[in-house]
Amino acid sequence: MSTTFDPDGPAAGDGLYGLPHTPEEARVWVLPVPFEATTSYRQGTAGGPDAVREASQQVDLCDLETGEVWRDGMVMVEAPAEIVALNTTATAAARRVRELDDSPDELALVQALAEVDDAGARVTELVAAWTARALSEGHIPAILGGDHSVPLGAIRAAAQAHPGLGVLHVDAHADLREAYEGFAYSHASIFHNVLDQCDVGNIVQVGIRDLGHRELARTQTEPRLHLWTDIRMADALAEGTAYAALVDQMIAPLPQDVWVSFDIDGLDPALCPNTGTPVPGGLSWREALVLLSRLGRSGRRIVGVDLCEVGHQEWDAMIGARLLYKLTGWAIVSQRPS
Repeated sequence: MSTTFDPDGPAAGDGLYGLPHTPEEARVWVLPVPFEATTSYRQGTAGGPDAVREASQQVDLCDLETGEVWRDGMVMVEAPAEIVALNTTATAAARRVRELDDSPDELALVQALAEVDDAGARVTELVAAWTARALSEGHIPAILGGDHSVPLGAIRAAAQAHPGLGVLHVDAHADLREAYEGFAYSHASIFHNVLDQCDVGNIVQVGIRDLGHRELARTQTEPRLHLWTDIRMADALAEGTAYAALVDQMIAPLPQDVWVSFDIDGLDPALCPNTGTPVPGGLSWREALVLLSRLGRSGRRIVGVDLCEVGHQEWDAMIGARLLYKLTGWAIVSQRPS
């Protein structure tokens, strides 16, 4: 790292947060995954990683909670060219699926579905391999989507490295649908896939306020799922429960090693108006920060994180860049010797 770097000065260069670290020096590796083929309402999150990188140049590095975490280093690698190409072809195939939904051409529909699923499977493989490498070399992996299908491989690799891995999942949606719109690797199916494909322990879902009947049924029958809906949280707060105490109840089922999966639509949509599927309600900025800080201070280790569904517009990217800094900062702090 350059000895002349001034953390209070304007960002220099185009690196994440303007930091000067090399990948070898950096504690945190960020993988941009600009893939959004299964987005079911509106697109734009494939542009999220680049927009977050640009917005990160405006983030002050002195964090009042996590301290001088920038010194540990954070770098964003280039998005893999194969993933960029897969996004183009799979997005076109997904469009054909929707156009063929009522068509008698069943063979064309099956072929288009297979193309999208093959792309999703390949993205999962690539992300898993990258995450496994990051972990094996002592780095903290952070996945930056793209839609919320993309961290499946990362969670799988982290669970292999940390059997029984817990997951804190912040989202407006439960993401427990099976093959939503026919897509096995849908953004709406990631935690169905995590439960079925990954060696995970408890999953705590926070901020959920939009889910289907079968998703709700699964939360009631799957012992690893701990559901904190928006209305459950609101009722507890209205009855006088302190938010800090509520957060402690939320994270209590999580084991020692935790992955944080943060779909930005878990926040109030005023903070993420251009995300793919915004829903009224959600966590305020302060509530989100308290949740992360109490997890980071709980004695658990945050072994990796993902941030998905960030829109590519300026405001969304600004929030995304600050949220990524908090997520990775608390991961760094949680892994320091006590």
